[in-house]
Amino acid sequence: MPTKYLVQIGRVALINFGQDAGKLVTIVDIVDQNRALIDGASTGVPRQAIPFKRLRLTKFRLRIPYGTSSKNIQKIWKENEIEKKFGETKLALRLKQQQLKSNMTDFDRFKLYKTKQRYNRIVDKKFALLKFKSKKAEKAGAGKAKGKK
Repeated sequence: MPTKYLVQIGRVALINFGQDAGKLVTIVDIVDQNRALIDGASTGVPRQAIPFKRLRLTKFRLRIPYGTSSKNIQKIWKENEIEKKFGETKLALRLKQQQLKSNMTDFDRFKLYKTKQRYNRIVDKKFALLKFKSKKAEKAGAGKAKGKK
């Protein structure tokens, strides 16, 4: 499946593997067809070349000149409030959920299991009641139609 976003200078990306996994960075330069020069001055990632396979591109893009300094990137990053905007995306919310789930203890997982069980029973009862009412109304409607003929 092709990517939704282009690899461009200024594109904000999420590192999805390695020591800095889960941190946001900005693409500063494209080294070759496999690697990009990234800078994460705002998130504590030093400027380095990293393979595209380790990056997940986001919809955000900073308007930065070619090969700009870390200081300028940090300034533009704060002006555009990238951290805040990224925190509101579906991807960020999903990553937070995964983090919460991975930090759960065995007892927490058990409590979640039981809570889901109770919730599903309530939903099933409501659904059965609505289904029963609709069948009853359907029969009543069919009986009236037969009586008129």
